[in-house]
Amino acid sequence: MQTDTSSLFQSVELGDLSIPNRFVMAPLTRCRAINHLPNDLMAEYYSQRASAGLIITECTMVTPQTSAFGNDPGIYSQEQIEGWKKTTEAVHKAGGKIFMQIWHAGRAAHPLLNNGKEAVSASAIAIDDETQTPEGKKPYTVPHELTKAEIANIVQDFRQAAANAIAAGFDGVEVHGANGYLIDQFLRNSANQRSDEYGGSLENRARFLNEVLEAVTNEIGSGRVGLRLSPLNSFNSMKDSDPVAWIHYLSEHLNQFNLAYLHVMRADFFGVQQADVIPIAREHYKGHLMVNMGYTADEAAEVINNNLADSVAFGTGFLANPDLPARVKAGAELNTPDQDTFYTSDSKGYTDYPFMKS
Repeated sequence: MQTDTSSLFQSVELGDLSIPNRFVMAPLTRCRAINHLPNDLMAEYYSQRASAGLIITECTMVTPQTSAFGNDPGIYSQEQIEGWKKTTEAVHKAGGKIFMQIWHAGRAAHPLLNNGKEAVSASAIAIDDETQTPEGKKPYTVPHELTKAEIANIVQDFRQAAANAIAAGFDGVEVHGANGYLIDQFLRNSANQRSDEYGGSLENRARFLNEVLEAVTNEIGSGRVGLRLSPLNSFNSMKDSDPVAWIHYLSEHLNQFNLAYLHVMRADFFGVQQADVIPIAREHYKGHLMVNMGYTADEAAEVINNNLADSVAFGTGFLANPDLPARVKAGAELNTPDQDTFYTSDSKGYTDYPFMKS
């Protein structure tokens, strides 16, 4: 028997926005921003998916020479602001709402992708893996441990990025605190071995995140700011010694910021860490809870029906189905994602997925 998915089509408040349905397009790295500049192809891609209640862009660099993927976009120059206006105007013209995910890669930024610039992190601990560089696959480098002055500068980079995103026409920003990038490198104790006020206790490890959220919410208003967390994901050599205590603490702690939403990834890409973190977040976080990671439409509807979350973010579902909500409503077959084109540089596997035949 098919699940009743009507709950996914109900409107909901999300900070300063009212979104028309509970389908969120999750942030998806696609590597189409040649020379870190957003372009016409990206505007077409995002506007095709404007039937989502909310689109969240791919991770976008808050400062130069922090690229983790080579052709990831930025939001630190006037040229990038102008480039992103093409996307926001196209999405808004199509009736959509769009947040920019603002991001610092930290130790995931390889020097060979960044004109030799040294990677930085909470502590001088490298990711235990290799990454693709212009010279082929290379091991990640040991990052420079950030000083307090450098941390303060990066907080201001996030603040300016949020201001720039609004100038580019975005409805808000999502602060990227997940998946082993810089904020997550401070939050989880496998990557943070500091002995100062930014390390040790949960309170100390959350200090950098606090400072970023204070700066960003003061700049553009808390109702335009979301946050993404990944309590369990071991991607980029990440682990926390007690992810359950971690999400409990942060879910309560974040209430003070009155954010538009908290976006929680429920699982680990690699299945290394296991725990049931979503009910903990739901119990302790009082605002809009968005959940993500492998939800089918039927499961997402059950989540909404049972008040376990307020919205559900779909990744590859939207990647391969620009009209995902319409397909779910019609009970139509979904397109199959082509993994070979996830990170290529042209329109194939990007803007050429077919819409449902009317």
